Amino acid sequence: MSYDVIIIGAGPTGASAALFTSKAGKKTLVIDNEQSVTKRAWVENHYGVEAISGPDLVDIGKKQAAKFGTEFVQGKASALLKSDEGFQVTTESGTYEGKHVILATGLSVELAEAAGIATKAGTEPRIKSIVDCDAQGNTSLKGVWAAGTTAGVSMHTIITAGDGAKVAVNVISELNGERYVDHDVLKA
Repeated sequence: MSYDVIIIGAGPTGASAALFTSKAGKKTLVIDNEQSVTKRAWVENHYGVEAISGPDLVDIGKKQAAKFGTEFVQGKASALLKSDEGFQVTTESGTYEGKHVILATGLSVELAEAAGIATKAGTEPRIKSIVDCDAQGNTSLKGVWAAGTTAGVSMHTIITAGDGAKVAVNVISELNGERYVDHDVLKA
């Protein structure tokens, strides 16, 4: 089974990206190893939310994405390879095919480095390496994108969620061949 988008990581970055890609009608798979640092957080600086535990924030994000059809697989992505149709992502439970991949791997660049994707020194405290990508999220391997902390943005949940959405919009735009915009309006 082939996906339009495979997202590695289901923290605020990955779930936000999945929410946008699935809502846009793109067949989306999220592979998550349940290691999001947000699961250890207490959040009082997230716009629109008075206060929330990190685990609850992650669960809500995953439910929002699932509402629009995102599929989730629990496991660690161990390999990312270029294929005829896009990319193969391998976990201990199987191999998945997708046209585009979004790396939302938080503090880890291990998968990116193993796939030969360029990395560079991190900019945030305690983050040694990040994926080297442009402002749109493009990495050195065309079709693989980086978002959130692994792409070098501040690791605050509101910022990583926004970056996941931004990169998802860029992926959707590329898949559609024109700029994608998603604006909902109040129903009368």
